[in-house]
Amino acid sequence: MAAHRESLAGVTRPDRAADPRASSRPGQPLVARRDPVGRGRRGAHRGVPIGRVRRFVLRYGWRAYAIPVLTVATLVALVDVAATNMQEAAGRTDTAAAVQSAAPPTSPPAPSSGPAVAEGEGVPTAEVAVVPSAATFVEQGAGAVSVVDGTSGVMGSGPLERFVVEVEDGIGVDGAGFAAAVEGTLGDPRSWGNGGRLSFQRVGAAEAAAGSYDFRVSLVSPGSMETYCPGVGTGGYTSCRYGERAVINLARWETAVPDYAGDIATYRQYVVNHEVGHALGNGHEPCPGAGQVAPVMEQQTLGLQGCTKNAWPFP
Repeated sequence: MAAHRESLAGVTRPDRAADPRASSRPGQPLVARRDPVGRGRRGAHRGVPIGRVRRFVLRYGWRAYAIPVLTVATLVALVDVAATNMQEAAGRTDTAAAVQSAAPPTSPPAPSSGPAVAEGEGVPTAEVAVVPSAATFVEQGAGAVSVVDGTSGVMGSGPLERFVVEVEDGIGVDGAGFAAAVEGTLGDPRSWGNGGRLSFQRVGAAEAAAGSYDFRVSLVSPGSMETYCPGVGTGGYTSCRYGERAVINLARWETAVPDYAGDIATYRQYVVNHEVGHALGNGHEPCPGAGQVAPVMEQQTLGLQGCTKNAWPFP
């Protein structure tokens, strides 16, 4: 035992200061280093710098993983939303195409559905277009029209239709006389106001300037008919309705047509009712049969087609 102690005593103990792994207190076990292999924050070996990605991970911890994951998830969601929207748009297009292909071809609207842009009786045949030699009227007026000023009372008891009367300048027609003839026709109980269906009132220049009216009744020379009824094809012979205007041909106003056999007064009533009928949304009607009364919306200027003449919507 003594020899053993001596041998131990003769052993040189290592210097604790020289070995940093040794415990700083006698009798304590060795303390392991936190970085036993010498790795540090700067790399696999001290003094060797680490990459930017590892530095980012070391600095931000779990957030370094969460950010790219959230970014990828957001991109995936945006792509999914875009794809869904494209599918829905394609579905709507397919549905619209299917509905369109299934719909029947549209037909012209019924007369009661509203007036068209323009309506006329067309160009007459040579046999119809016979004007009495004794007739005198101006073939071509000045082109501009003037409102016949003045107003009337309300004629009838139904929904009110207000109208303006105009006469082309330079045609030598008394405007007040023409306005009185239009008033007398539309105010007649056989006209469009029959039985409380409508009422009418003529208004003057102030209302015309303000647009406070429903339609115009204009007397125009044959040479100006295509100006006031462009594209209708009156041939300077027939009257027409264009837009808000019921345009009366001066030649027909002064001479009527052969089938009326000189009954100019009745023809004037007919042509006003016919063209105003268009302005109110009514279309042409055929003769119902030989010997029957012609509808006022029949094209009587071009011939009666076997019917008897008639100037009134409700004779």
